[in-house]
Amino acid sequence: MAKDNKKQVEQITDMEADFAQWYTDVCKKAELIDYTSVKGMFILRPYGYALWENIQKTLDARFKETGHENVYLPLLIPESLLQKEKDHVEGFAPECAWVTFGGSEPLEERLCIRPTSETLFCEHYANVIRSWRDLPKLYNQWCSVLRWEKTSRPFLRHREFLWQEGHTMHETAQEAIEETERMLHVYADFCENVLAMPVVKGVKTDKEKFSGAEDTYTIECMMHDRKALQSGTSHYFGDGFARAFDITFADKNNKLSYPHQTSWGLSTRIIGGIIMTHGDNNGLIMPPRIAPIQVMVIPIAQHKPGVIEAAGELVSRLTAAGLRTKSDTSDQSPGWKFAEYEMKGVPLRVEIGPKDIEQAQCVLVRRDTGEKEIVSLDKLEERVRETLDAIHHNLFAKAKKNLEEHTFSAYSLEEAKEISQEKGGFIKTMWCGDLACELRMKEEAGMSSRCIPFEQENLGETCPICGRGAKKMIYWGVAY
Repeated sequence: MAKDNKKQVEQITDMEADFAQWYTDVCKKAELIDYTSVKGMFILRPYGYALWENIQKTLDARFKETGHENVYLPLLIPESLLQKEKDHVEGFAPECAWVTFGGSEPLEERLCIRPTSETLFCEHYANVIRSWRDLPKLYNQWCSVLRWEKTSRPFLRHREFLWQEGHTMHETAQEAIEETERMLHVYADFCENVLAMPVVKGVKTDKEKFSGAEDTYTIECMMHDRKALQSGTSHYFGDGFARAFDITFADKNNKLSYPHQTSWGLSTRIIGGIIMTHGDNNGLIMPPRIAPIQVMVIPIAQHKPGVIEAAGELVSRLTAAGLRTKSDTSDQSPGWKFAEYEMKGVPLRVEIGPKDIEQAQCVLVRRDTGEKEIVSLDKLEERVRETLDAIHHNLFAKAKKNLEEHTFSAYSLEEAKEISQEKGGFIKTMWCGDLACELRMKEEAGMSSRCIPFEQENLGETCPICGRGAKKMIYWGVAY
């Protein structure tokens, strides 16, 4: 046991006992986040911010591969500008925070702290788009936004949060629709192949779509507690914003036309998704491809000659191989260190002590399964890479199993209610498309529509809520 003046590895609430408290404990005790004196505004601690930096770096490279450029627009939006698109401003009005003073002087016009940046991009596009040769405009912005949420939870619901927001303009509706779908698939691929989070891809209902959008596409993920997390969205706006902001261009026939617009975004909310998809009662489990620390080297009996030096050599070798590697040579006990980096979810631990040095070997310990393996030092880099890939695939398989085993079909409202109450998860039904049925499912079964999936199934000919004809299959669920 470490001394009282040493940092202790704190116990976290079991997820089976209280999932919400488990989640909060992990966010705090894994040193991802801290609270501030302003409700709903959190500090991203170095470990949490390092995770966001890796997400940002990976996504940014993918955006640039698809031809997008980064820009930065102002924090403040004049009220008159925000008012130009009626549906958009109505959707965000309850969450807007306003600046009314500059220094000690009242402002002539209120300024909104951006909840999103469509109107600012439209003002800019109206100034720079003149001809079809100016299109497409493929822009992305990394920034923070402010939404005055009534309730808050770490990562899942901040008043101020970090995100990226893509904003693009296109010559034709077809090009814009293709962009909207392409970026959704970028998000889906990132979630599955980097974060090990399986997704359901689909279209939001009119009730759930983004304010001002014609269509909103979404990826929905299932958390360990079988609730849904909307993890990334992509919106097709048509030419509605262009008309409201008088954005026009001369087309190839020299005719004045309106461009077609998209936006798409993914935020620090996805960190909450990583925690709730992969974590366990020992804390975080970081997907290896995004983990701030992929490998932690722990010297065993480090007081003995050569042990710390051997650990340092392993760090140097693995770092040179392109792996994010650190070593803990503090005077804490090995057991304390094991628990500490399990809590932080480091995917792979490497142990080396005097006997290992004698036999030119080390011990690999997986965070996801706890399995140990003795590895010859001459095969270290190769075996570590293989093990990290195996961890990724195992995490994805476990999450996929959770999704598949807790996705159910229902053929009546009563059956949907019963499944939701007893099992949770996603429930698939047919749907007539009527808002009244969507509201009734929410009121009586407590589930919101998650999406109309791209991959449709025929579960019958009628809507289980009203009994009328139905042609669409839809996912329902309780969501964060």
